[in-house]
Amino acid sequence: MRTAGLRIAVDDFGNGYSSMASLQRLPVDILKIDRSFTLGPAPDSAPAEPAFVQAILGLAAALSLDVIAEGVETADQRAALSALGCRTAQGYLFARPTPAASIDGLLAAERRGQTSQGLVSNGTGSA
Repeated sequence: MRTAGLRIAVDDFGNGYSSMASLQRLPVDILKIDRSFTLGPAPDSAPAEPAFVQAILGLAAALSLDVIAEGVETADQRAALSALGCRTAQGYLFARPTPAASIDGLLAAERRGQTSQGLVSNGTGSA
């Protein structure tokens, strides 16, 4: 799959069946931190337990994996995750769920700088 340019991500890492054991046997490229670790007690709060995010980031760094924080809905969450070292995020802050037919237009608008937020955060809010 890699020779075809595909990358493998473990979705909802830290929750359910996505375990560290799977990292040993699967050719994983990306860990997607489950939103339960990126959201605090209220939807607009910073991560509830930064130690878990830091631990996942440390594990990913040791294994040379990329990390994406799921469920980022506010600029404060993005800032808190960035302060912890998480540079990539996804969530409602960047874009709402979009029909497949609209994706090309959304990406074209992003390239032209016509969206209010970067679709992918690198910690600064830009794509």
